[in-house]
Amino acid sequence: MQPTLLDQGLVLMLVGMGTVFVFLTLLVAGMSLMALVVNRFMTTPPERGVTDEEVAAITVALARHRQSHS
Repeated sequence: MQPTLLDQGLVLMLVGMGTVFVFLTLLVAGMSLMALVVNRFMTTPPERGVTDEEVAAITVALARHRQSHS
């Protein structure tokens, strides 16, 4: 018995959708694994606040810049 055009189309659709589903599943798994590896080995330095001296220096620098360019 010969498969009809509709049967061939359905088989092609199922194979294509299955291939895309498997690829996307592998992609998500790979990205999740990569995120775990990066988070384990690449630690960020501890956050530190801005000191009052740094705020004062930035304020003075901005004020001088605005004075010289106005």
